[in-house]
Amino acid sequence: MNIAFVFPGQGAQSPGMMAGFEDIPAVRGTFEEASDILKQDVWALVAAGARADDLNQTLNTQPVMLTAGMAVYRAWRAIGGDAPSLLAGHSLGEYTALVAAGALEFDVALPLVRYRAQCMQTAVAEGKGAMAAVLGLDDDTVRAACAQAAEGEVVDAVNFNSPGQVVIAGEKQAVERAMAVAREKGAKRVVWLPVSVPSHCALMRPAAAALANYLQTVTLTPPTIPVLHNADVAAYTEASAIKDALVRQLYNPVRWVETLRAMANQEITHVAECGPGKVLTGLNKRIDAAIETLSLMDTVALKAAKSILTPK
Repeated sequence: MNIAFVFPGQGAQSPGMMAGFEDIPAVRGTFEEASDILKQDVWALVAAGARADDLNQTLNTQPVMLTAGMAVYRAWRAIGGDAPSLLAGHSLGEYTALVAAGALEFDVALPLVRYRAQCMQTAVAEGKGAMAAVLGLDDDTVRAACAQAAEGEVVDAVNFNSPGQVVIAGEKQAVERAMAVAREKGAKRVVWLPVSVPSHCALMRPAAAALANYLQTVTLTPPTIPVLHNADVAAYTEASAIKDALVRQLYNPVRWVETLRAMANQEITHVAECGPGKVLTGLNKRIDAAIETLSLMDTVALKAAKSILTPK
């Protein structure tokens, strides 16, 4: 048995998302630690009955999702779960993976992702950017639709999430044109995504430049577990290479299909989604049905996964 853990990113959050973990002290303890670091009640953002508008603000969502992912990972280790042999994260989740790998300290990562969120939010004026999901077309056809629709503006294929599911991002009018072209090319469905930041497209280059400057002040150490990066599906041990991958991630596509296939090539047999929800679990099943996928979305699922993933 060869295990990989993956961490979700922005979009998997919802009020009450940690409700199934009340009986594991490591979870609430991680949120208390995050609250002390950020000088903000992070648990209040995810509690049942919390305002979705507050949770969905990018400046809140990114540190919340990192905290949630680490809380679940610590809970896994607290119940005696084995460390995985490989890690990855979807977009923001890559930072959680680096913390789990010991490359980035939790108290350093939280201000870092909040700064990342700020850079992304300010890189594109309110209402100028957009993202949409294109379902039912192959990757090259989506790329061609973006190229045809650009007309001098930015619209890129930015998330290759699973076969037949690609997210596009860029300037709003260009995204709208690309959606129309995708429909003409036979897309089964094309839908706007409720986001204010067009992530992973060329419009994020100013954010990437600011992030690169911030990362010069951040200490990174070699990860104890390899982390596959979104931008190039490679793992690095040198701090400079990891920082460069994080910078490039902001304006390059998330290559999730290739990430799962790389795991298969490294003989990964089981992949566990470490965090709230089952977004990545659904994608992973569509990418490679031969890999057993698990979602550690509550205490029941956590304990069930331990019985499967921990040798007797």
